[in-house]
Amino acid sequence: METLSTNRAHGGTQGVYRHDSTATNTPMTFSVFVPEGDGPFPVLWYLSGLTCTHANVTEKGEFRAACAEAGIIFVAPDTSPRGDDVADDDGYDFGKGAGFYVDATQAPFAKHYQMRTYIEDELPALIEKNFPADMTRQGITGHSMGGHGALTIGLRFKSISAFAPICHPMDCPWGEKALGGYLGDNRAAWRDYDAVALIEDGARASALLVDQGTDDQFYGEQQLMPEALAKACDAAGIDLTLRMQDGYDHSYYFISTFMADHVRWHAAAFGA
Repeated sequence: METLSTNRAHGGTQGVYRHDSTATNTPMTFSVFVPEGDGPFPVLWYLSGLTCTHANVTEKGEFRAACAEAGIIFVAPDTSPRGDDVADDDGYDFGKGAGFYVDATQAPFAKHYQMRTYIEDELPALIEKNFPADMTRQGITGHSMGGHGALTIGLRFKSISAFAPICHPMDCPWGEKALGGYLGDNRAAWRDYDAVALIEDGARASALLVDQGTDDQFYGEQQLMPEALAKACDAAGIDLTLRMQDGYDHSYYFISTFMADHVRWHAAAFGA
């Protein structure tokens, strides 16, 4: 693991790191905030949205004060493999910057786009080895495509939240393009990457927190579909707190406004 930068912030350390991933067969960059103290600290993962890298939330997410206060490590991975030999697409919503947190099965994407394995297995092992992390207390959150990742990967975590997530990708244009491109035409294979379908198929969580802006253009375009998540959670008896935030859009102005709420919500789940 290579250290690209470290900066002192809120008494702790904000770092950016790079390593050679065996899951994606590429170098991968990620950021980690470690609060002051010896630890071990619980870990909050943040998965970013379309076109983003680790840098967007690191620079604009306003999570550090709340994480420092609660004593939580904050990890922000990249959204896809990158490099000249990594398959890509002309659209912003597929290929580099749009890995959708799936393990691709279709050529030419399968060679590098193994983001689910990277997030679930490889990167957590690296965090455990190199940082004072309590891996028995992990939570996950994310935004948009990253909210989709949090809700699907997150069903294995202690606490789960999301900002304007793509809740039902099997039934929205972004998701149909991505899941079809990465996984092929068999829609049954898509269900492992759709929060609504996973809940319908028996996946459970004790509680979920989701914030959604009412002025989010992608909410209006039926890309996000929080109502479908609410319906699935209600049928399954999952405690979903869905907060419709009046006047907020899809940007980091929205995310940063409610980030501390999410950090505190996860801290309560951790007992931090």
